[in-house]
Amino acid sequence: MSNIDIVHPTTLEMDKARTAVDQVAAKLTREYGLDCQWQGDELHFQRLGVNGRIRLMPQQVHFSASLGFPFSAMQDMVEAGVRKALAEKLG
Repeated sequence: MSNIDIVHPTTLEMDKARTAVDQVAAKLTREYGLDCQWQGDELHFQRLGVNGRIRLMPQQVHFSASLGFPFSAMQDMVEAGVRKALAEKLG
């Protein structure tokens, strides 16, 4: 199992950051078939071989995920895609 841990800074207000995270989650759902659910300021996601969360905090978003097989073999590609999506949506 491998892990991804990303802290992405943002200047967006919390409500706008939440909307942006929803857009990131929609993209990840399309690409990886994730189930997503908000719990307070955290968006939890999972599917077979992947689980994690995106946590909204003042001036930053924290993405963390554990990757099982087969996603652990694609960690670099998955992490690059997440970083790109966060940069596009959160600035």
